[in-house]
Amino acid sequence: MDWLRQLPIGQYVAGRGWLRQLDPRLKFLWGLAFLLTPILAGPLWRLALVALLLLLTFCSGIAWRIWQRSLPTLLALCVAIALLAALLPSGPERPLPLQSPPGNPLLPPPPAWVLLQVGPLKVTKRSAELGLNTGTLLFTLMHSANLLLVSTAPEELAWGLSALMQPLERFGVPVQKLGFQLLLALRFLPLVQEELQNLLRGVATRALNLRQLGWKQLLALVLAVAERLLANILLRAEQGADALMARSELWRAPSALRVPRVPLIWLDGLGLSALLMLLALRIRFGGF
Repeated sequence: MDWLRQLPIGQYVAGRGWLRQLDPRLKFLWGLAFLLTPILAGPLWRLALVALLLLLTFCSGIAWRIWQRSLPTLLALCVAIALLAALLPSGPERPLPLQSPPGNPLLPPPPAWVLLQVGPLKVTKRSAELGLNTGTLLFTLMHSANLLLVSTAPEELAWGLSALMQPLERFGVPVQKLGFQLLLALRFLPLVQEELQNLLRGVATRALNLRQLGWKQLLALVLAVAERLLANILLRAEQGADALMARSELWRAPSALRVPRVPLIWLDGLGLSALLMLLALRIRFGGF
């Protein structure tokens, strides 16, 4: 039942590994690359991003026990959503009309529009592409963000964001306060997971037989748990706000929160070169 330790989703895990030693600004740029490059990209590029993310995960130096539950679960979820999107109807589908009579032996036969059909279930080229894009995009978005959060301390994330947004201070953007808000949000995420875990434990200790409840009672139970979760989260948020108000203006900027470390210039340069190579490959090969 202690799934917080088994599924450290979005939580920093201390340890060794070259990925933890990278500059947080470079990690932010890599995260933006994984989030933006799938836009208007073909299926080959999306599959390549998934393979690259898996390669980075296995070669990051982070212990496998951190991924042994969350990564297979995410892969299974993405595959299920991709299959569901491929099997569901994707709207009216009509192949392009032939430009010449179909009996012309000089022209190759047109490709089949329906790829697979088993009874009422039918997979066409359009639905298969939709399922592939949906599954790969979901995996890329969730796993890239989780990889960033697991390998980077919250203080370094806040510092990296404020450092990248530093030029916006000339236009009156409160960069330091935005970084501090990001730090608070990262600190608040484990509290939300802890409240949900406590509620699930409370339901499990009552030994409820969900099969005998029926749909109406099961829905009422889900709504009651959700209402209690929202109330507990709002209570935690109010307590955090009271703590900040008690400290008045005594808050530290993200630039003062970062723990000094020895910079690995050669590793950061290698990561930046790989990022530029990824963008160049996206411009050259990502459109098909």
